[in-house]
Amino acid sequence: MKRTDFDVIIVGAGPAGLAAGYVLAKEGISVAIIERGIFPGSKNVMGGIFYRSSLDDLIPDFYKEAPIERHIVEQKFWFLSEDSMFSTGLRSERFNIEPYNCFSIFRAKFDKWFAKKVADASAMIINETVVKDLILEGEKVSGVRTDRPNGDLYSDVVIVADGVNSFLAKSLGLGKEIRTNDVAIAVKEVIELPDKVINDRFGVSNSSEGVTIEITGPYFNNMRAMGFIYTNRNSLSIGIGAVIEDLVRLKINPNDLLEILKKHPAIKPLVSGGEAKEYMAHMIPEGGYYAMPRLYSDGVMVVGDAAMLVNSIHREGANLAIESGKLAAKTYIEARKKGDFSKKTLSSYQKKLEESFVLKDLKTYKNLPKLLEEKRYLISKYPKFIIDSMYEIYNVDRVPKSEKIRLIMNRAKKEIGYFNILKDIFNIWRSFR
Repeated sequence: MKRTDFDVIIVGAGPAGLAAGYVLAKEGISVAIIERGIFPGSKNVMGGIFYRSSLDDLIPDFYKEAPIERHIVEQKFWFLSEDSMFSTGLRSERFNIEPYNCFSIFRAKFDKWFAKKVADASAMIINETVVKDLILEGEKVSGVRTDRPNGDLYSDVVIVADGVNSFLAKSLGLGKEIRTNDVAIAVKEVIELPDKVINDRFGVSNSSEGVTIEITGPYFNNMRAMGFIYTNRNSLSIGIGAVIEDLVRLKINPNDLLEILKKHPAIKPLVSGGEAKEYMAHMIPEGGYYAMPRLYSDGVMVVGDAAMLVNSIHREGANLAIESGKLAAKTYIEARKKGDFSKKTLSSYQKKLEESFVLKDLKTYKNLPKLLEEKRYLISKYPKFIIDSMYEIYNVDRVPKSEKIRLIMNRAKKEIGYFNILKDIFNIWRSFR
């Protein structure tokens, strides 16, 4: 008989790894989740917005017991220039009705809670342990080699959930060499403020309602950068992520970008009087569909950030990670019934992802990252033109509105060109095909 310590070993106790572990443990499958941090969540960072539906499928009404901060009732999008802000977004009472759409959270608290649920389902979580390599028998992955004495562990399948720039996926030749265009560095600060101050500044009626603001525009010096502000119960999460290539090219420290963001006249009043309590940084996959590694091989599947499963256009990551973990677990359960853990059998994981919202969404936007890389003026020149045009419209100075509109049209022709506008619209439309 072939030796196995566990049916499945999962490397990484983030949302993807925990979701896979929960599904497997609930089915009575022996599973170990190996986490290098002192506890799940201790090394995990994200902006802080968690979408409900993927986890609610596993743990119905989880938000009633999980450590969430606020449910989000308004989602805004701001374009910033040097002295102005143009806002769009949606506030809806439908977001204020249970089971809610999304929440602000702190990963250190949330992942710890999720991990307890997984452990209660009989999964074994092994903390403070580093997986140094995968164990191969021929071409099949048969376990992991850890940094503990006598630390080799064997299993039918290994699920790789070790995060961005996965060492394990690359060691198998699954992962591509990640370009600096495909990864962003995000920095985040947690600023403590009284809940009443937050409620007043963001226009919500109580401390359970929250607001998100996503931020881009010419203020960021033609960089592919996105800022954010998320409301927590007694604090704000404020941060910014920028593609590594742009940071290197302009020799800008992401910490400096965050300080610049906090000084903008539209941002400064929101954080005024607050006290910085935490600071953190992490990498985010930004390359989209074309940056994904191969997701399976003999005895192994890749999930979550390790699979580059982040929808950077809509700032979604944890929900895609959870969905991928669930689908990998279901694939293992099917393979176990066949007694076959070859890549041919595990390829159904890829098919499941393709049938889910995960790859359908990533395919929808698959050409957009390259378009924004080549035509970065789309997130600088156009927002600036919109801001300046709206200023002219709202600035009442006895000039007839018809004259203002004529001047705006002339500016559009001179600064951008009508043909270029049509071409850019066509290119954006084509990128969604």
